Amino acid sequence: MKKRLINTLFSKPMMTAYIILFELFLLYLLLSLLSANSKTLTVVFKIISILVVIYIYNRHDNPGYKLAWITIILIVPTFGGLLYIMFGGKKVPKELRRTVKDSKQHTEGLLVKKKEVMDQLKNESLEAAKQANYFMKYAGYPCYQKTQTTFIESGEKYYETMITELKKAEKFIFLEYFILEEGKMLNDILDILEEKAKAGVDVRLLYDDAGCIVKVKEGFDAKLRKRGIQCKIFNPITARLAIQMNNRDHRKITVIDNKVGFTGGINLADEYMNEKMVFGHWRDQGIMIKGEAVSNLTIMFLQFWDHGANEKSDYVYFTPSFEAEDDGYVVPFSDSPTDDESVGESSHLNLIHSAKKYIYIQTPYLILDNVMRDSLELAGKNGIDVRIMVPAIPDKKLVNQVTKSNYQTLLESNVRIYEYTPGFVHAKTLVSDDELGIIGSINLDYRSYFLHFECGVWMYKSKAIESCRDDFLKTLDSCHEITIEEYMKTNVLLRILRSILNLFSPLL
Repeated sequence: MKKRLINTLFSKPMMTAYIILFELFLLYLLLSLLSANSKTLTVVFKIISILVVIYIYNRHDNPGYKLAWITIILIVPTFGGLLYIMFGGKKVPKELRRTVKDSKQHTEGLLVKKKEVMDQLKNESLEAAKQANYFMKYAGYPCYQKTQTTFIESGEKYYETMITELKKAEKFIFLEYFILEEGKMLNDILDILEEKAKAGVDVRLLYDDAGCIVKVKEGFDAKLRKRGIQCKIFNPITARLAIQMNNRDHRKITVIDNKVGFTGGINLADEYMNEKMVFGHWRDQGIMIKGEAVSNLTIMFLQFWDHGANEKSDYVYFTPSFEAEDDGYVVPFSDSPTDDESVGESSHLNLIHSAKKYIYIQTPYLILDNVMRDSLELAGKNGIDVRIMVPAIPDKKLVNQVTKSNYQTLLESNVRIYEYTPGFVHAKTLVSDDELGIIGSINLDYRSYFLHFECGVWMYKSKAIESCRDDFLKTLDSCHEITIEEYMKTNVLLRILRSILNLFSPLL
């Protein structure tokens, strides 16, 4: 126990935190001394805060994010403006922004709209064609047919299916995940990757530093390279005051030979397949696609892999065309904080706005901005059957209180909310009217919509949509439906706390 405590106290994340806190303390001390001895300097700091408020107000930014920062500046007018300059503004590292832009330009000739596919989709549904056109024009990812979709209803099934497909790899395996943690799931996968690498398969693994910093030991990437697995860490965390840790790679992608692709909410750790239980039963889901649309996932991965590299990957070599049986229309897509287009939120809003009968949603976090909240409420008021499934056992208690802060207005607008009583919901799915659906890594929260790199698969009339719908309805038997009467019995002080937390939710 003592050794474990010492290891924790002197671990990389803790040392990083110590350095940042020390830097903050020194900065606060310096500014306090300067302002205490100079009324002029205090006035200057307050003028900076006023100018920053004007700047924030006029930015093309999320209103909730702007309101949270303006509130902080009002609370501490002397130093609030400086705090925003250092920590606000959703700073994306310039090198990362440049690389993502360059990679997209590099792949423009590969990801082109297929006119015959779009013409056929327009004949079937103008609404679906409109949504597919949005992905092509503003995210850069085309719509495909000749792609088979398979809904994966649990982390256990994801593990089994992925193991089966990895063993078939002949040319390359690409994996990109937010969280890795040593255990049965990851170790079994790494054993296959090592075996395939020895057989001449091009094996590459990319993982996010923040997601894995307390999950794997330092030097984990070097260990993988010794096993023949090419490995990179995305956006490494460094101890700097103007920290740029917000822009995390939250995507979950596996691509095999450009024939098979996986994505969803599932990371490569034992809790995701209930080999280890942390917050009760872990409910998670994903999707496997086979066929032409896999190319979108392959290119997404290579764009990130090339970040910081001297040489660009041969995209043409890695994207040969493979056809599968027609299973509706499919668009694997990605969202990036390096531009001003909120593809993740817009894709969800498109589904909500187009719903005529129902929309069923699963999300671990229900942290809504005013646009998303108004859209859900309007759908409920219009008589659309809106149902949202969230966890009964949270992984982050304060964040869960923010989720609950949105219950009242949603319930009053006829939106039905279900808490999954066996444990934690980590699935990120939306299905609508038996026709449209999205399965991916995107939560209904500010971080996913505006700060993280995310991905998903949009579908129209694909088999996975009905499978996801049926699983959702079946799982309602394991949920507790929240009523407005029940919510109004909540302690008044707790409801006030939730309202305060909701004000600062964009910063959580």
